[in-house]
Amino acid sequence: MNRLLDRLFDPRLLPLVGPLLLFGIWELVITMKLIRPVLLPPPAETLAHLWEVTVTGDIAEDFFATVYRTLVSFGIAVAIGVPLGVMLGSSVNAYRSVEFLVDFFRSTPSSALIPLFMLIFGISDHNKIAIAAFAAVLLVLFNSAYGVMNAKKTRVMAAQIMGVSRWHVFKDVMLMESLAQTFVGLRTGVSMSLVIVIVAEMFIGSENGLGHRIIDAQQVFNVKDMYTSILITGALGYFLNLMFLLIEKRIVHWSGKA
Repeated sequence: MNRLLDRLFDPRLLPLVGPLLLFGIWELVITMKLIRPVLLPPPAETLAHLWEVTVTGDIAEDFFATVYRTLVSFGIAVAIGVPLGVMLGSSVNAYRSVEFLVDFFRSTPSSALIPLFMLIFGISDHNKIAIAAFAAVLLVLFNSAYGVMNAKKTRVMAAQIMGVSRWHVFKDVMLMESLAQTFVGLRTGVSMSLVIVIVAEMFIGSENGLGHRIIDAQQVFNVKDMYTSILITGALGYFLNLMFLLIEKRIVHWSGKA
């Protein structure tokens, strides 16, 4: 199957297959009249509207407001989650002592905590950033801790046998081994930050942001703008994930090697 795909498509073009399939199914649904165009406009019209709001800059304020909130909340999550995760992961007993709290809040939908954060931070940007950072920090912390705890024991033991100090074993072996798992947490964390920011923009008083734009377009029945904002939100999430994949390949280039 892989060889057939390689013959039919240039491997560099394979990422385009998914979007083309999506728009093909979308067009088919419209053609077969499974959904009325008033509820789901044709993809060509939606893409034309997307181009228009992009070229005119009509969506720029909302886009950059969401990007700002996402990156700030993610930055806070990294600044707290990575050091704390590494510290807890370096001691299994320390991690086990707080494991319940980490897993409890990690398993609790962050959107359910929005009312609590509204009481603490009020209806402001601080609220949106705080709830998104809280959701992301648990994922980053969890993966960083397990990355350190699951560092390959053979390499750690080899370094210890050779008389390497505990600090250098931790810094040069365990931390390096944990990077692959830590990057999983970073990629998941940035996606979670975006998701929670969008939800917060929808349901917490907001004057801008893609989430605000989506819910506002839905309420006034501007379906083209609603779908356009959803597509831009999806593209933003995809490129944030892709960015971290490229960074991971550059930094953790030894991942998967013996």
